[in-house]
Amino acid sequence: MPNLLIIEDDAAFCQMLQKFLTKRGYEVETSFTAPDAKLKIEKNTFDLILTDLRLPDYDGIQLLTDIKQVNPKTQVIVMTGYAEVGSAVNAMKKGAFDYISKPFTPDEIVMVLDNALKVEASATNIIAEELHEDSDTVVASETDTITSNTLKKGSKIVKGISEASKKLEDYIKLVAPTDMSVLITGESGTGKEVTARAIHDNSKRKDFNFVAVDCGAIPKELATSEFFGHIKGSFTGAVEDKVGNFEAANKGTLFLDEVGNLSYENQIQLLRALQERKIKRVGSTKEIEVDVRIITATNEDLTDVVEKGTFREDLYHRLNEFSIEIPSLEDRFEDLMLFAENFLNKANINLDKNVQGFSKEVWEAFQQYHWPGNLRELQNVIKRAVLLTVGDEVEVSALPKEVLQPQEKVSVADGFSKSEFEKERIIKALKKTNFNKSKAAKLLQVTRKTLYNKINHYNLDL
Repeated sequence: MPNLLIIEDDAAFCQMLQKFLTKRGYEVETSFTAPDAKLKIEKNTFDLILTDLRLPDYDGIQLLTDIKQVNPKTQVIVMTGYAEVGSAVNAMKKGAFDYISKPFTPDEIVMVLDNALKVEASATNIIAEELHEDSDTVVASETDTITSNTLKKGSKIVKGISEASKKLEDYIKLVAPTDMSVLITGESGTGKEVTARAIHDNSKRKDFNFVAVDCGAIPKELATSEFFGHIKGSFTGAVEDKVGNFEAANKGTLFLDEVGNLSYENQIQLLRALQERKIKRVGSTKEIEVDVRIITATNEDLTDVVEKGTFREDLYHRLNEFSIEIPSLEDRFEDLMLFAENFLNKANINLDKNVQGFSKEVWEAFQQYHWPGNLRELQNVIKRAVLLTVGDEVEVSALPKEVLQPQEKVSVADGFSKSEFEKERIIKALKKTNFNKSKAAKLLQVTRKTLYNKINHYNLDL
């Protein structure tokens, strides 16, 4: 029977939670104060601790540190309010397994607790790949045990709470252990390469190379050499032997980004290599056996180019044994605050700054903007804003015009008022959550009371 301690100053809520979890097979103790909790932690070893992040008599982050010092193996889940996502992200960095936002359903808390029991304390449950200057990113969600190469590179913790992010992570965990070829689709800037890396890092190939190739940046004449290598003197400019991408990725993963840009001739060569699992360097007659998993990505619909005859159908089916569509930022808008906090921390490090957060007006601007460039655009906007910020908070004056005035443009063109825009967002959020008002409020990043007031204000017939 799992041993659980609940630390919550709201006695009524704490006792209700204790009663429910006891019925679900947990052995539950409770503490209404941090000092009492610390005494119990020192006397007993708990499998799980569920603690409110905001306690009246103690700092929640410090309590988390105290718990981990006494028993590093204890999994800690923090409970937060809507406006405390930044603090929750900080708690994850300090070793919390997960966090859950109040109010939550019984099923949600049971799922989080059960997931925590499945994961070893030494594993990291979520990752977002450390970004380069202009690379993509992706949010992982729920439980994940991505370690190996990703963590060695220094990953940042980001928690995806949207349904779209959870579905994405489910697909990654499902396909990663297999050797299936994966086709990743999605808009530009959504995080296709990092998804490919997550698949690699969760696979049996994780201890071997992950080789990423931008097919759109390779001249047609050099593609053969890039893929398969060449020997010295095989063509003008071949001054030494070169190992190609297939050889470099042997026993690992080869990621082909924007695969739709390959010429028809290169497609034939790629198909042959995949079928035979053998390659020849340019200028050589020696066959080299390669064991490579292929992951490809594109932001276009390959079925369209197959129909047009510019992309081979047999290659398409070879690459598309399993497909994953990366959601746009709009489709996981619930994660906006998490991404923004992560990019703020990243920008502070890169620019040697110490900006603490975003003003209320900036958050409003972020929430009203539709982010056509997805995560890459969000990262670039925040990095620029941090560079321009001289105080503790990013102010609206540091944001570019397109982020500040998206609604003004729409209003001029279509006579679409701010109130109509807000009304449409509320309806869209309710539809996305199947008219679950608690989930819709969380998606809109407002309290349930505010959502009910807005529904009444706009006389929405729901």
